[in-house]
Amino acid sequence: MTWPIDDASVGTGLPLESVKVLDLSRVLAGPFATQVLGDLGADVIKVEQPGVGDPVRQLGPPYFGGTATYYLTTNRNRRSVVADFADEADRAFIMELAQSADIIVENFLPHQAKSFGIDDLKAQLPDCIWVSITPAATGGPLASLPAFDLLAQARSGMMDVTGERGGQPLRVGTPISDVVTGLYAAIGALAGLHRRTATGQGATVEAPLLESMVTGLINQAQAYLVTGNAAQRMGNDHPSIAPYGPVLCADGPLMLAVGTERQYQSLMMAIDDDVLGQDPRFATFATRANHREELAERLGACFLRQTRAEWLQILGELNVPAAPINTVGEALSQDQIVASQLVIPATYDGEAVRLVGSPLRLDGTSLPLRRNPPTLGADDAAIRQQLGRP
Repeated sequence: MTWPIDDASVGTGLPLESVKVLDLSRVLAGPFATQVLGDLGADVIKVEQPGVGDPVRQLGPPYFGGTATYYLTTNRNRRSVVADFADEADRAFIMELAQSADIIVENFLPHQAKSFGIDDLKAQLPDCIWVSITPAATGGPLASLPAFDLLAQARSGMMDVTGERGGQPLRVGTPISDVVTGLYAAIGALAGLHRRTATGQGATVEAPLLESMVTGLINQAQAYLVTGNAAQRMGNDHPSIAPYGPVLCADGPLMLAVGTERQYQSLMMAIDDDVLGQDPRFATFATRANHREELAERLGACFLRQTRAEWLQILGELNVPAAPINTVGEALSQDQIVASQLVIPATYDGEAVRLVGSPLRLDGTSLPLRRNPPTLGADDAAIRQQLGRP
């Protein structure tokens, strides 16, 4: 017997309507990937261990209704069942769900996958799109070791390029490795689904945490591959562009992003400084980058004349890219975010809560919240009954 599509996933008109996703993953990268699929219309069933469920439920403080707020970030638009991978009857239940699934996402370590029968399950489902989120690519020396976002940031080189000049390496302030890997996993799942639609052939997709994070180095990695020169931590400065960072105004810092020659000329008009505008050291991208300290000093003297609000007004009129450096609260409450309705009303265990929704818009409309983040096992009894199980 196959699992019936959730009523909340019927008649939505969303791209992944009728696609069934079984989420065997936990913590962040895997649930983030399946949340992307769920936002796009897939019917997602999350399998959690009895008792504590997904460990991310305990990753607090802070908590909401006894559950870590961490959990709320990656678990909307899904249902929750409880099953013990070590229990024979529960494994049969998981197998039944898996046989109905179009996409299965898991992030077990190799020894766990073998112990829980995941490898056997994968072999029995050749038509499925199987997405494995791994610590590092299979076959490498790190593939079997536990991995976390912090370790991936450290191993990938991301921390080496993050921090102040002469300071210690710093991690990015969010679990960026998990987010990047989760996005790759979702992309891989969609690619596999497309192949099956076109050819009838399933797919095995691997999204490794370490390699995914290395791709996040982008220009820093490519610069090293070409030059062999070690990157330098530059704080908020850009290695290739100046001015591209903070300037201090009369009442605090403002972020400049002057990425073209036209924008630089507009900046010169805004600050009205003939000496700076005619200085050959600042005539091109390359010379400005090579004399960024002198440029910053001269710009600093100019920007101290007025407040951030005054400068934003002046720069905006001349199309010079600039932005305030917001707190998290300011970022979530700014007019653009309010207008885009990115922060959405929801409930968890009957209590009202706000969530950050999907930034994707389909045909000009934000993706809907069809299901609130579920409490542990909230849908277990109903799904088991639908499948004829006690």
